[in-house]
Amino acid sequence: MLYSLARPLLFSLAPERAHELTLSLLKSAHAMGMMRQHVAAKPVTCMGIEFPNPVGLAAGLDKNGAYIDALAALGFGFIEIGTITPRPQAGNPKPRLFRLPQAQAIINRMGFNNDGVDQLIENVKASKFKGVLGINIGKNADTPVENAVDDYLICLEKVYNYASYITVNISSPNTKNLRSLQSGDALTDLLVTLKKRQLELADEHQHYVPLVLKVAPDLTPEDISFISQQLITNKIDGLIVTNTTLSREGVENLPQGDEAGGLSGAPVFEKSTACLSAFAQALNGQVPLIGVGGILAGEQALVKQNAGATLVQVYSGLIYTGPKLVKDCVDAMLAK
Repeated sequence: MLYSLARPLLFSLAPERAHELTLSLLKSAHAMGMMRQHVAAKPVTCMGIEFPNPVGLAAGLDKNGAYIDALAALGFGFIEIGTITPRPQAGNPKPRLFRLPQAQAIINRMGFNNDGVDQLIENVKASKFKGVLGINIGKNADTPVENAVDDYLICLEKVYNYASYITVNISSPNTKNLRSLQSGDALTDLLVTLKKRQLELADEHQHYVPLVLKVAPDLTPEDISFISQQLITNKIDGLIVTNTTLSREGVENLPQGDEAGGLSGAPVFEKSTACLSAFAQALNGQVPLIGVGGILAGEQALVKQNAGATLVQVYSGLIYTGPKLVKDCVDAMLAK
C-alpha cells in the first residue's frame, strides 16, 4: 500500500536517482525500526544451504552490499549483492537506466559500476545480516577478456569467507565481450580454473562455499547443451537462469525501447522461462537452478518453479510491484 503511494513520486524522478533515493529511504526506515515484512517460512535446501524461503533478491540492486540489513527486512530468503569487480569503476556514461512502464520493463547499461571488492567486504562485515548471502563477481571493464579469469580469481579469493555462495557473472551485455566467456574453450578454461581454486579455498578455510554460474537468455540450444555439459563436468554447484536480454521483443515501438543495454522485466519472462526449462531438461537434476527474469507476480514465481527452479530471484518486478512481491511469491510457492 505504501509503495503504491510512493511509486508515482519515484517514477517522476530519473531512474537512477529514484534507485538511489529508494535505497536511502529504505535504509533510514529500517534504522528507525519502521520496516519489517512478515513472510511465511518455506525452508528449502539447495547447494547444501538451508534457505528460509525460496525467494531471493537478484544481483544489481545492491551492488556494493551497502543496504543488506534494510533489504533483508523485506523478507527475502536470500540476498545476492554485486556485481563486484576487483577495482572500483564508474560504469558506463549516464543516462544508463531507462524505465518502460507501458511494458513493465527496464533497460540498463550500467556497466558494473561499483566501489570495488574491498569496499564490498567492509560493508558485509558492517552488516548484521546472518542469512544466506550470495556475492556476484565480475571483471573490470579495462581487463582484456582473455585475462578475465584473473579478475574472477581475485574476487573469488577475497569474498570466499563472506559469502554463502558465489556467482560468476559472465552474462551481462554491458561489459564488452563478457558474453564470449559463455562458449567454447573460454568457458571451459574459466570453470576449470575457478573450480580448482574453489576446492583449494575450501581446504584452506575448512568450509565449502558453492560456486554458481549466471547465464544470458540469448542462448541457442547448442549453447545450452554445451554449458550444461561443462557445469556437470566441472561440478559447478548451481546455475542462475537468466540475466537480461538483448532482444527488444515487446518493446520495439515504445519510447526508449531502442536504448542499448539489457532488457529486464515483463518482456523477458517467457524467454528466460523457456531457457530455464531447456536447462532443466539438459541438466536432469544434476545442477540446481535459480530462476530469474520477469517475475512480477506470485504466480510467475510458481511458473519458474514448475519449469525446474529450486529458487527464484526478483529485481525489476520490485520496481513495478513493490516489496509485497516477495510475500506474494513465497505464498504462491508455499501453496504448491
